[in-house]
Amino acid sequence: MSASRAVAARRALVPRPHPGLRFPAMNATPLPKQPLAVFASFWRHRTLIVNLAKRDVVGRYSGSVLGLLWSFFNPLLMLAVYTFVFGVVFRTRWSPDGSGSVLEFAVILFSGLLVFGIFAECVNRAPTLMLQNPGFVKRVIFPLEGLPWVVLCSSLFHAAISLVVLAAVMLAVMGSLPATWPLIVAVLVPLVLFVLGFSWALAALGVYLRDLAQTINIVTAVLMFMSPIFYPATAVPAEFRWAIEWNPMTYFVGEARQVLIFGRLPDFAGLAWMTVAGLAVAWLGLAFFQHARDGFADAL
Repeated sequence: MSASRAVAARRALVPRPHPGLRFPAMNATPLPKQPLAVFASFWRHRTLIVNLAKRDVVGRYSGSVLGLLWSFFNPLLMLAVYTFVFGVVFRTRWSPDGSGSVLEFAVILFSGLLVFGIFAECVNRAPTLMLQNPGFVKRVIFPLEGLPWVVLCSSLFHAAISLVVLAAVMLAVMGSLPATWPLIVAVLVPLVLFVLGFSWALAALGVYLRDLAQTINIVTAVLMFMSPIFYPATAVPAEFRWAIEWNPMTYFVGEARQVLIFGRLPDFAGLAWMTVAGLAVAWLGLAFFQHARDGFADAL
């Protein structure tokens, strides 16, 4: 046998992958090449994401007597509890001079909790998304990047219910709603982008760092009390006000109150910059998720 035939024979013994098979590699999943890829997966799998979000909402109240009615009662009960604790027991008022009614303080407080709740629910659930859905992870054709969208849609549904409750209370207390109410959508757009970016990054990290879920719960609790939800930012002493100002939720809570409670136009220039920054965060979060997802099945 000639040398060339011997080399050919040895090459024939080396196993080669079937043309139809795709073996996982570190970068086997294509990375998003432009920021608008953040929305591409949602639009491509929108029917699946919406159906999973419906299942998530209905499953939360599965087996309960009241069912979906709990989505109305929960914000009402929380509004009543916070009003009693902060408005009646602690006699907290929003104005620095202590003027204003308990119900006025309640609606201002509730508007801040509504916005922060979107962020907290998505971020708290993100680290365990892959761990709670191992069947989806091991299905090669399942769009895992859509799971944070599912949680976000579920959170936005409950936020919409809370908005209905807030509108009903404001109509009962103040008699009307500000004309700027529809502008809450402009405030929520950059918030949604930030939430998506953090959710994708935390969902990927949570597969490898199992303590991340407990850590994030603590961080979100700290952020809630470090946001001007229960108090105005001006009530914080000047030497500590930097901690409030550096909290990204401070901006969104403040802008939401401007349009929902005080009837003022939002800071459109600031919202434009926050939207660009949120899109960058979402893009980076998705890229990190897609880069790390090929090791999910092995880690689980």
